[in-house]
This record gives sequence, C-alpha cells and structure tokens, in this order.
Amino acid sequence: MASATPSAPPAPARAGVSVRAPGRLHLGFIDPSGSLGRRFGSIGLVIAGFETELELARAEHDALSADTSAAEAELERAAQHLRLLREHSGRHEPLALRLRRVLPPHAGFGSGTQLALAVGCAFARCHGLALDTPTIAQWLGRGQRSGIGIAGFDAGGLLLDGGPGRDGRPAPLLSRIELPAAWRVIVVLDARARGLSGDAEREAIAKLPPLPQAAAADISHQLLMRVLAGAADDDFAAFAAGLNRVQQLLGDHFAPAQGGSAWTSAAVGRLMSFWGDHASASAALGQSSWGPTGFAIVPSAAAAEGLIEAARAAGAVDAALDLRVVSARNRGALVSALDAR
Repeated sequence: MASATPSAPPAPARAGVSVRAPGRLHLGFIDPSGSLGRRFGSIGLVIAGFETELELARAEHDALSADTSAAEAELERAAQHLRLLREHSGRHEPLALRLRRVLPPHAGFGSGTQLALAVGCAFARCHGLALDTPTIAQWLGRGQRSGIGIAGFDAGGLLLDGGPGRDGRPAPLLSRIELPAAWRVIVVLDARARGLSGDAEREAIAKLPPLPQAAAADISHQLLMRVLAGAADDDFAAFAAGLNRVQQLLGDHFAPAQGGSAWTSAAVGRLMSFWGDHASASAALGQSSWGPTGFAIVPSAAAAEGLIEAARAAGAVDAALDLRVVSARNRGALVSALDAR
C-alpha cells in the first residue's frame, strides 16, 4: 500500500483542492446475515476509467456548480455533505464547489460513497484538518455495510473487508492485493435500469431470509483459497472459479429482491448467461452490488476482445448496453492543490 494516501494528515490548508475518486465493483458479501458471527464483510475491486471529480476552493460566498447534467443532479447531495462536515468540524468558511463529473448513480460503482469521500477529503485539505478517510465516512454516514469504497478511495486494488465494526466505525480492511497487470475487466452498463439504494436497499435486505451458514462458509473458503490466492499468485483459473461460485451463491440469495433473478437488468443477464455458457472457465462473471452493472474479469485484453466479438456475432449484446474494457486500478483517489497547477 502506498505510504501517502488521501487519508494521511494533510499539509497546511490549501486555497483549493481537486479530487478524483475512483469507481469500484462490489463483488459480493461474505456473510450478510451474520450466521458465522459477524455481519457482511465484502470483496470489491477498484477499476480504472470511472471517476467522480470535483474541485473545492475558498470563496467570498458559498457557490455550487456542475459541468454536466449528471453532476448537477448530485449537487444537493454534495451540499448536504458540506453541511455535515461543517457541523462536525466547526469550520464554516465560504467555499465554492464544482462537480466536474460523477460516477453513474445507483449502478454498482459506489457513487454515493465516492462523492461523500471526495467532498470530505477536499474539505479537510482546504482547512488543513487531519481527518482520515474512515472518520470522514463515519461523519457522512457511509460504509454502514461495506468498507470497500472507503478502502478503495485510499488505496485501490482488490480489497476484502471484515464487516462494520462494533463501535460504528467502517469495516476494517483485511486484505489488499494488486491484480496482475494483464488482467482486464469488461464493464457492462445498462442506463435503463437502477440498482437498489438507501431505504429500499435496507428494506430489501431485511426481508430476505438469512443466508445459510453453509453458504457463508463456502463463500469464505472461495474468497480466501481461490479468489485472493489466485489474484496473489497470478492463477486466473482459480480466481475465476472462486468468484463465479461466490456470485452464484449470492445471486441465488438476493434474487427474491430482484424480481426472482440474479440480474437487475435482463439484458445484462442475457449477456452474462451467454458468456457463462461459452467461456465459464475463462472469465469471472457477475453483477456489481445491486446492479444493473455486470462485469467479466478476464486474463488479458485479447480475451476481453474475444468475448465481446463472440457475443456480438451471436446477437447476445443488446443495442442499449454499453461495454467498456478497463483495467484494475491499484491506487486510490488523486488529490492535488488547485493553486499548485
């Protein structure tokens, strides 16, 4: 892990700060029901190519602006984060916030957490406050189930957390591994659908029957001895077999909250089923969080191109789907001083 991260004690206060926070894929919970003694725990992967970017600077009066319509839709949420940060810190100097771009909301990229942490990190840097990322997350109500977005903001990589702490602090990070450089991720987006979030997500989880203890134990074994071990040892076959098993177990568990399907988007589900039938041994397939985003992790760029070409040739790619090939991102948020540009 890098020795200097966005959560390190900041340098003297800056007049303005730019933050670029990475998107992540949530690859699954370990034990959402706590059948083995501790609830949740999760695994996730930070990816390149998807970011929330903002600028925060001292100003004569408060101001909010956005560069895109998607960013404009997140301004009120960003303003609420600033209000909470001021309440907790006691700092009320006027600030100008500019949202340059945002992650797709409610799509499985952790957009809410990354926006909150980016605002919080910029706020701390502008005021010279020594706030670490878990503290910012706790102030802003993030990380109540998964700690992947928080750890990803700091460090990137393939991450495993141990579930929320007893004191209300975000989940501790148990493992961080950098994926082999050649591996690629096909990200499959369906802009027509949205995954669950907020109260709807909490209600859906509460209505589900407990995940059986045997399933939680199976997931634990798959993650430890196949997914993490495979990533650390550049053994793609073990990694893919383990993650596919985890996604199968969790897909079956969460299906009742998704209309009886493991997939929020039917179009994404059809594509993943095609790849599962034709490339189950050479790809790790799944849905990020509540979707609708799907993913296929493969051992190389050539493998990614081959999967996409085969699916298009077979007519398995819905015209509305957006397919992007990206790499894992083995670093966290990029933070820079505006007055240093």
